[in-house]
Amino acid sequence: MQCQYAQTTVPALLFAKTSEDTMASTLEALERWVDEVAALVRPAKIHWCDGSEAEYQALLGDMLADGTLVELNQQTHPGCYLHRSHPSDVARVEHLTLVCHPDEIDAGPNNHWMDPAAAHAKMDALFDGCMEGRTMYVIPYCMGPIASPLSRCGVEITDNPYVVANMKIMTRMGDAARERIEREGDFVRGLHSTGELDPERRFIMHFPAERTIKSYGSGYGGNALLGKKCHALRIASNQARDEGWLAEHMLIVGIENPQGETHYIAAAFPSACGKTNLAMLIPPEGYRQDGWKVWTVGDDICWMRPGADGRLYAINPEAGFFGVAPGTSGDTNPNALASISHDTIFTNVAVTADNQPWWEGLPGTPVTDWQGRPCDPANGPAAHPNSRFTVSARQCPTWSEKAEDAQGVPITAIVFGGRRPSLLPLVMEARNWTHGVLMGAAMGSETTAAATGAVGVLRRDPMAMKPFCGYHYGDYFRHWLSFDRPGAKLPKVFHVNWFRKDGNGRFLWPGYGENLRVLEWMIARAQGTVPGRETPVGILPGAGELRLDGLDLGRAALDELLAVDPAGWQAEIAAIGEYLEGYAPRLPPALHAEQQRVAAALNPPPLQAAAG
Repeated sequence: MQCQYAQTTVPALLFAKTSEDTMASTLEALERWVDEVAALVRPAKIHWCDGSEAEYQALLGDMLADGTLVELNQQTHPGCYLHRSHPSDVARVEHLTLVCHPDEIDAGPNNHWMDPAAAHAKMDALFDGCMEGRTMYVIPYCMGPIASPLSRCGVEITDNPYVVANMKIMTRMGDAARERIEREGDFVRGLHSTGELDPERRFIMHFPAERTIKSYGSGYGGNALLGKKCHALRIASNQARDEGWLAEHMLIVGIENPQGETHYIAAAFPSACGKTNLAMLIPPEGYRQDGWKVWTVGDDICWMRPGADGRLYAINPEAGFFGVAPGTSGDTNPNALASISHDTIFTNVAVTADNQPWWEGLPGTPVTDWQGRPCDPANGPAAHPNSRFTVSARQCPTWSEKAEDAQGVPITAIVFGGRRPSLLPLVMEARNWTHGVLMGAAMGSETTAAATGAVGVLRRDPMAMKPFCGYHYGDYFRHWLSFDRPGAKLPKVFHVNWFRKDGNGRFLWPGYGENLRVLEWMIARAQGTVPGRETPVGILPGAGELRLDGLDLGRAALDELLAVDPAGWQAEIAAIGEYLEGYAPRLPPALHAEQQRVAAALNPPPLQAAAG
């Protein structure tokens, strides 16, 4: 890399940036760690990232020069570039992702585990000399607004400039983060190398007790952008348990009513359940005319902490979107499409004849597929199904300035959801916090033949955190339950299912912007303005409580969407109990008791005959 700002010695750069000798002691841990890494990986040179626009443009220029990036049509997509990854390196690798607690039981059955000493030895052998001839980039970054007490900092060391450019977009990266690390003296350590991109030499290791991540052999986002799932969820979930907060795989969306009041909702969904669409929802026409607005705070990760008033306050620790491109269109998510019209890095998408990015669902015709080959249907989809875009969240038309609030936004409702073609109603409210935790612990989605080759396979994914919870799920459920304490003013908890189908396999609910109707009911429940309808499985909308004007939805469809089948639910709650037993003996007794309470409510004792 031809950079005037590259440095070959660490201490010289560090102390050049600090005029006070007293600052040196706060840098000791960082300096020592960088020196240790440099001695292990033996780079040709070291570059400390400052997060400036000049630095970013220099990185782009060098990657364009060496073919790491391809320039897209600058008239239609100014500032946009394409990256093609190795065909064997296109997604997260969960079977190679390990959580290395000192005691295996602490990782739980929900994680792959390795003894920390053995894991360090394995990874250090891979890292030995891996950066010879390469630049070692040191990336100080902050997850969350720089001034927020809810934010946490980290430093990623990598040899991949594509990773640096993405971290620039996805985090608050550079001098401001380094200065916060200097003040606090605490940071998560992340070491990454692209290595040889050999799937047999690819591991992503997490050391929660040490607040350390080591990733080798991949350049894909979730494996290489260590601020994302690795820090923001796997390591942060452990930090959150230790410090009394929550690190969750949730969007954050603000719903502003015609009176100018904004209620913030955090929602967790497994993949393919409309998470980004909900975060960037466009209200139906009638709602827009009435003055309803939707504000996007975050589309993927939410950190929540109790405030002095007992409410939960949330920040989005990320500064950008690392979104799935296929399925993003003017019909499904026009706000996302508008966001990525400029200054975006695309990964593994196809390209049209006039050099525009393309994926299935967009108009136009691709000529080159995601591997750079001429398009041929025999080779599969033109864009990889997991192709991505990386873009600043500020480019979203509905981005909220509250995303930069140091105190975070107060959460009115927490929503869980999944893709279930039957049984689960459109929306139901938990009777209390413990019931809400049970709803989250039981959530999951049923797969389709197109996705897995088998129809109706239910995959449980508690709180949408199964690939990301950095410790035993039983302990995680216990941590959630611990927030129900005297003085707490906790959000209402709901479960939604946008995907219920009729007998002909057609979706009963139109979804997308119409989901605002359901969110409006949740807010009304939180404010106590509608009574709802009590059922054994939760509180559902009562007659006339869902606003349906302007919606072509028959009474029969609505009844089916809100139906509760006792026999089906008896089987469901029994299956939930069996699933949760897999986390015994660490399953909290309160959660087991709540499952038993719902089961009993679904099986009321027969009425005794009156004595005669």
